[in-house]
Amino acid sequence: MSPNLTLVVIAGVLVACGVTLLLERTLTRVIVGIVLLSNGINVLFLVASGRPGQAPFVTGGTTAEQMSDPLPQAMVLTAIVITLGMVAFVLALAYRSWQIDGHDEVQDDVEDRRIVRRAERDETSASYDDDTRETSDEEGEGVSR
Repeated sequence: MSPNLTLVVIAGVLVACGVTLLLERTLTRVIVGIVLLSNGINVLFLVASGRPGQAPFVTGGTTAEQMSDPLPQAMVLTAIVITLGMVAFVLALAYRSWQIDGHDEVQDDVEDRRIVRRAERDETSASYDDDTRETSDEEGEGVSR
């Protein structure tokens, strides 16, 4: 069995475009990226499953070598359903973001940046209570602040 080279190239292009779009900040591009990535992987599953055969339960006189393997089709069908759920979720996030901010671009989290700056300066939060740390002198040796 030799895989169809055209389908392999199509799957690779779809996966590459999908990954590129997933790295964007705009949620609508992320949705398109999820769809492209999913379709690329589904094509790859079908290419890897081998040549198509006859359905095992429709024709009674089919030998095992002539039957198609139903597992790849079942996995692709499951992947399609999962992708549909993910697209619906990200679409709802994009719509809510558009309602609140007027755009669907994901912004950097200001609180995350503040925490990173404090960690770089080795500062602790005002809510952090240093007295609650319970370490004996032997355990505390070698631990630097």
